[in-house]
Amino acid sequence: MMRNNSTDSDSQANSDIAYPTQSLDWLTRLIAFDTVSRHSNLALIEDVQAYCEQLGLTVDLTFNDAKNKANLFVTVPAGENADQLNHGLVLSGHTDVVPVDGQEWTSDPFTATIRGDKLYGRGACDMKGFIGCVLTLLPQAVKLSNTGQLRRPLHLAVSFDEEVGCLGAPLILADIKARGITPDYCIVGEPTNMAMVVAHKGISIYRCRVHGKSAHSSLTAQGVNAISYASRLIGYVDELAEEISHRDDTLSDGDAMFDVPYSTLSVGTIQGGTATNIVPNLCEFTFDYRNLPHMTQDDILIPIQAKVAELSAQMQARAPETGIELIQAVGVPAMTDSDSAELQSLIATLTNDEQRHKVAYATEGGQFTNAGIPTIICGPGSIEQAHKVDEYVELIEIERCDTFLQKLLDSCTIK
Repeated sequence: MMRNNSTDSDSQANSDIAYPTQSLDWLTRLIAFDTVSRHSNLALIEDVQAYCEQLGLTVDLTFNDAKNKANLFVTVPAGENADQLNHGLVLSGHTDVVPVDGQEWTSDPFTATIRGDKLYGRGACDMKGFIGCVLTLLPQAVKLSNTGQLRRPLHLAVSFDEEVGCLGAPLILADIKARGITPDYCIVGEPTNMAMVVAHKGISIYRCRVHGKSAHSSLTAQGVNAISYASRLIGYVDELAEEISHRDDTLSDGDAMFDVPYSTLSVGTIQGGTATNIVPNLCEFTFDYRNLPHMTQDDILIPIQAKVAELSAQMQARAPETGIELIQAVGVPAMTDSDSAELQSLIATLTNDEQRHKVAYATEGGQFTNAGIPTIICGPGSIEQAHKVDEYVELIEIERCDTFLQKLLDSCTIK
């Protein structure tokens, strides 16, 4: 159970607040599973599966190639007289969390701990809090389904490996498509302080390997310097970054709703060479592209590929075995708001908040919109706390999420 380390003054200050015990119990249970992305998530998935099956629900699992990680998808079906049996609303969350290595936590990161008005633990806000709230809601949804009052199916999608490239969600989407399920909407419960996020940028990370030819540094003409050619390509990437930022900063091709209203491109890592007196035969670097929803990878990839071809030709004219590889390491699509007007209107009504937000970080929401499912992001906690030492979610945020999900369920109910 939760360890409560509140002081007497903390307890007194919060004694009149009725926090959602069941959701906090579920959050405690989920945090106790060490689902750092490098580990298996099967223990957590099997626990949630057992719970859903006790409620009489059919659970579908999709696995990674190693069979040590799984997604879970479960549907609370609409009542027999409903006209949307294959449609419905998806509530989506990921099970994996980022590592705690090198972080000095005040308490055990995998033991939920309440101090004052906050619950601490890895995944507390990103994003086991939302999953816990949804699991708490399921019994009521099942009861409404069994009595024929649920007019729209409610789906829960729980994925693996979101933190390392959103690897699990595409398997869920392929599976539900194969089974003929066509959800009307999706809500991804990433931490937004329960505000409505309607769009986010995409992320593409590329690894570039420049293969040169070694030679003694006194005989440079006999070699092909991988670092030198890498530097030329890096210089071109920087020029392109400057170009797209100036172009979009005019907002002719930008979006003022984003904190950074243009697409960004930047070099992140570089390594190469073995000694000062050796012409290096290998240099590797990575770069990161964060595109606005109306832009694509091709906006930067096509010109970079042309530059790669140009530089490779120059290298191979000196030594045919040389050249440049360009490898995509991560590709997470942007989430667009172009088709979610109805969903946005529903969320605005339920939250009594008309504000729309757009963010630079990426989620699985882009994969849902790419699959033709209108999506927004709305969940408990602040993104400012995600991935940090002593990650926490405010207890009032869990209460707000419970209230929101209850209103959402009510909107799917036949009165």
